[in-house]
Amino acid sequence: MGQRYLMDTNAVIDYLDKKLPSKSLNLIYDTDGQISVITRMELLASPNATKNELHVLKNFIKTSTVYYMDESIILKSIDIRKNYRLKLPDAIIAATAVVKKFTLITRNVADFKGIPNLSLLNSWE
Repeated sequence: MGQRYLMDTNAVIDYLDKKLPSKSLNLIYDTDGQISVITRMELLASPNATKNELHVLKNFIKTSTVYYMDESIILKSIDIRKNYRLKLPDAIIAATAVVKKFTLITRNVADFKGIPNLSLLNSWE
């Protein structure tokens, strides 16, 4: 099995807005959408999303694999939150990537640096 990827919320938004560099776009085209339940929640909670934007978001989520919080993700989220200066949603996304052994695709790599066993890919490089 090849490298597997989890998309951070900002990477999904940039992907759907067609703002990513071609290298990242090609990578995402070649992988199935893999997101945390937190990304699902953040995408659908946008108060300014139009009806059409919500439709696009819901279709993306419907075709993606959404990883929900099981005990291992909960415990890893607690560990990351306690030991690194991350907001809880980011800690859950990071924990999901670590537990599932995914590389996290994000524009905010600096936010996640230093977390053991977390592989990062900058969506803008």
